Amino acid sequence: MLQVPVTSNDIDVLARAPESQYFDRKSAKIKPNDLARTIVSFANSAGGKIAVGIEDDGVVSGFRYDGAQPVEAFEQCALLHCDPVPMVTPLRIPVTNARGEEDMVLVLNVSASQNRVIRRKNDGKVFLRSGDKSVQLEYGQILSLEYDKRQIVFEDEPVRGTSIENVDSEVLDRYKRALGTTVSDEKALYSGQFLTDNGELTHAGVLLFAAHPTRFMPQARVLRFEGKRLETGSQLNIIKDRTFEGPIPKIVEGASLFISGMLREYQYMDKNAKFQTIPEYPEFAWFEGLVNAVTHRDYSNTGEHIRISMYDDRLEILSPGKLPNTVTLENMRTTRYARNPRIAKTLVAFGWVREMNEGVQRIYSEMQKAFLHDPVYSEPNGQYVKLTLENSSTSRVLRTQDTLENRIGRDTLDSLNEYEIEAVQLAYSEKRITRKSLAVHLGRSLKLASATLHALTDKDVLQWHGSSTRDPHQYYSLKQDEQ
Repeated sequence: MLQVPVTSNDIDVLARAPESQYFDRKSAKIKPNDLARTIVSFANSAGGKIAVGIEDDGVVSGFRYDGAQPVEAFEQCALLHCDPVPMVTPLRIPVTNARGEEDMVLVLNVSASQNRVIRRKNDGKVFLRSGDKSVQLEYGQILSLEYDKRQIVFEDEPVRGTSIENVDSEVLDRYKRALGTTVSDEKALYSGQFLTDNGELTHAGVLLFAAHPTRFMPQARVLRFEGKRLETGSQLNIIKDRTFEGPIPKIVEGASLFISGMLREYQYMDKNAKFQTIPEYPEFAWFEGLVNAVTHRDYSNTGEHIRISMYDDRLEILSPGKLPNTVTLENMRTTRYARNPRIAKTLVAFGWVREMNEGVQRIYSEMQKAFLHDPVYSEPNGQYVKLTLENSSTSRVLRTQDTLENRIGRDTLDSLNEYEIEAVQLAYSEKRITRKSLAVHLGRSLKLASATLHALTDKDVLQWHGSSTRDPHQYYSLKQDEQ
């Protein structure tokens, strides 16, 4: 569900609004040090609003009762209990509490910290907002957050054991030509902060220019699947699998050529009776998704590939690392941010990169112009960013038809009637079908469905599975899908 900030200070809104990524309610009985946990989590995320004096269930309890902390303790909470001190704006709102007394609620508007990780002062713990919870981070997660906020800049850290000897001269020459400079390789790298005073390449230098960066971190993997989902074991349906290594510019070029070679084009007749060619996906959409993944992934997570998975009905691009800093799924179309600005700036020179929200916005636009569903962004397990592009029903039909021709033969496929073709396509899609499921799919009788399945079994297209004709668990599958 889309979560949006609570902007109103109306007491009814504050009492009813669901707690979320951007909003929390707290009783005035809470200890200031415990409230600091929520303040820290909002400051380390995208900011948020805390209403103190309202219970979790929305009851306006206020401050006028035994056990309530003084309002001043909460107004000074950020100053006394957070390090460094985040920007928090307090606002006292007069209310009538649930007991009918004149009272107040304290609203704390917490701003996002742009360049520092905020900690709770007494124990140094770091918290991050995740949904309606303030989650404590572990060491590796804190380090990643520090990278995001530029407190530590991953790109600029040296990679031990590297030197200019590790550089791919062809890529560096292209970079220099793009900049219009003829300076020495060493000066070009040093001026771009890709080479340290000690002569070691930085992480950005390795990723962009090293001939073999996978000695230090993995790169991109492209997989093509037959069907709409990943199968395992004897049903494993990976039909193409290639890993791309090398400096980022070569990865982008190699992966994009490989992907484009596996994408379908199909024709249709327009209103002027002329054939038009339509790509399976708009080129900008998938290419920008690839470039964004390469540019904005969390490279401090060194154990993961960028993974591009191509299914019959969609293309998925999975990038290691959650969305950076203040970027969220809700605001990513309007928020500008680059986790790896040196990499982004370099790829601008190659003509590929736009600021994150500009590219995302155009992906939406290109998919809409192609009459396709909007792209879908998600954060699986809070550890990745996934872009899903769905293709058109026409291209899905063509891809399914090609697959079925390869599996059962063109002549056999041409010999089937319309009900048999529907049954074969359903068996391909669902793996298992029954008399009832086919009848529902066709919108026809069980008798017709049964006759269709028997005919396909006789033609050696389908395989029947069951112990007897009365077996309640009997089903049919494509001959090559026998289980």
